[in-house]
Amino acid sequence: MAETVKRDYREAPLDARQRALCEFAEKLTRHPSRMTAEDCHQLRSEGLSDRDILDAVEVISYFNYINRVADGLGVDLEPEMKRRENE
Repeated sequence: MAETVKRDYREAPLDARQRALCEFAEKLTRHPSRMTAEDCHQLRSEGLSDRDILDAVEVISYFNYINRVADGLGVDLEPEMKRRENE
């Protein structure tokens, strides 16, 4: 399942909570200026606490940050990442 999620979470057999988290992560990554309180309300409706949402935002944001730092510095991908990127 992890490989399917990495490729395209929409094709993975996720439950509603997992799918909501993936949709949230995608929106925060691709369109951060479009985030609204409704995005958090959606996660709460799937049973996430405010602490869960904070944790998710921090992890998503950190990965976005560190990827931009690496891209900005021209850091090469690790060999196993290059193989996956070319597949």
